Amino acid sequence: MRIGVVMMIVGTVIMIMGIIFYLQGHSIVGPTSSFMYSNPKWIVNGQWIAVSGLLILAAGLGISSRRPRS
Repeated sequence: MRIGVVMMIVGTVIMIMGIIFYLQGHSIVGPTSSFMYSNPKWIVNGQWIAVSGLLILAAGLGISSRRPRS
């Protein structure tokens, strides 16, 4: 498996996790017994995690779309 595809998969998973953490911080999803539920710290953490995942996804797209020189 090429490294670009792996990075795209990992970036997508990290981005989805960040979105879930963000929504838990806003009390939209998740169990009420979670330490992230209705916690403003996890709103910010979720945003940064989602942005990090997006950057990894973009890097994977860039690597996989690069054409080898012959």
